[in-house]
Amino acid sequence: MKISFSKYQGTGNDFVVLDNRDGAYDGLTHGQVAFLCDRKFGIGSDGLMMLENADGFDFKMRYYNADGQEGSMCGNGGRCLVQFAHDKGIVKQSYQFTASDGPHDAIILDNGLIKLKMQDVHGVEVHGTDKILNTGSPHFIQYVDGVKEVDVFQQGRNIRYSESFKEAGINVNFVERVGNGIKIRTYERGVENETLSCGTGATAAALASSEKMGPQLTNVEVEGGALQIAFDRIGNQEFNNIWLIGPVQFVYSGTIEI
Repeated sequence: MKISFSKYQGTGNDFVVLDNRDGAYDGLTHGQVAFLCDRKFGIGSDGLMMLENADGFDFKMRYYNADGQEGSMCGNGGRCLVQFAHDKGIVKQSYQFTASDGPHDAIILDNGLIKLKMQDVHGVEVHGTDKILNTGSPHFIQYVDGVKEVDVFQQGRNIRYSESFKEAGINVNFVERVGNGIKIRTYERGVENETLSCGTGATAAALASSEKMGPQLTNVEVEGGALQIAFDRIGNQEFNNIWLIGPVQFVYSGTIEI
């Protein structure tokens, strides 16, 4: 089977992207997806996405983790898929698409950044100084001093595979408060390693780190660059009008035989 693919990245979070509007790749197995994402034997990426048709929407986003399993929402992936859709001829400034967690709005800004609306968040679990919330994917937030020195792989893996989370898995974010923003490093389930950026993780960390009511904008420094999270805090555990904002870059396209 010959596959035509494109590769995109958003602050270092990279994805293999397929145009599946004709259903050509419906038969891909979990093993084949994992092969395509493999950095040694395949193309190499943090995940794979398919652009698909959906009634009432500009398109549908189907997302797979690097282990080949169909995954939950990926924020940077959603931003990359908007750019891919634009590059494939769905030329608009604003989009509405559907993903595993429901509908999303997206806007391509004049400066080239892509702004993606995330789902409202209706709860934050507090465990001492740690927090858990779901921004389309579940996230564990742990505050640290000196995030650059954290052993993200080992410490993240210990939390992700702990008794509380090993069955369903959870993404683990180590967060350091800096000035008017935060620095974050993320261990992602499905990739089972640190990634250079995680959009839903950056969103979760920004919400968890907010302290006042009303509209806010948080600058988030990730290993692969910079993101911004705009949102309204309307209660101690309630957030809406959440937007993930950041750059997207086309890397290359090609074909591969599997």
